[in-house]
Amino acid sequence: MDPFLTLLNSFSASLSDAELASLKFLCRAVITKRKLESVQSGRDLFGFLLEQQLIASDRVSFLEELLKNIKREDLVCQLKQFVEEGGVDAPDDQPDVHERPIEVICDNVGKDWKMLMRKLDMSEVKLERIVVANPYNLREQLFQSLQEWQKWKGRDAKVTDLIKALQDCHLKLVADKVEK
Repeated sequence: MDPFLTLLNSFSASLSDAELASLKFLCRAVITKRKLESVQSGRDLFGFLLEQQLIASDRVSFLEELLKNIKREDLVCQLKQFVEEGGVDAPDDQPDVHERPIEVICDNVGKDWKMLMRKLDMSEVKLERIVVANPYNLREQLFQSLQEWQKWKGRDAKVTDLIKALQDCHLKLVADKVEK
């Protein structure tokens, strides 16, 4: 069972009708009026936020802001505890430490980062979302996209795939540095 969904379900159960109404009001800019009218519980609202990819187990800042706005510091504390205890990035989902050449790539790949990520089969939607979240920071865009790729691939995120993608992008010097 997904621990993040379990957490959202417990949050939903603890929301009063007035708090739910406040949350719906705060979400007017990101969820259509028609969908908001159909929301009857916190679960419904969180479902829409998950669909819109505004919240996820590794993207909790929007949820944290919502909870702060309705003055539910107890839920904010639970959310922070969830993040600190590793509910966001379970170690089993991450590649081994020796398979983390992200820093080398970030230090050596510039404007060609999107080409690299396309070679790694990242979707254009994910790439654009990363660009929008980090509009003026090329290095952060690359870093976030590599993090996203690792999460997506899980244990299948291999250094050899990164090296091949770098070579396919004619970034052989970077590929050599990653191999070392």
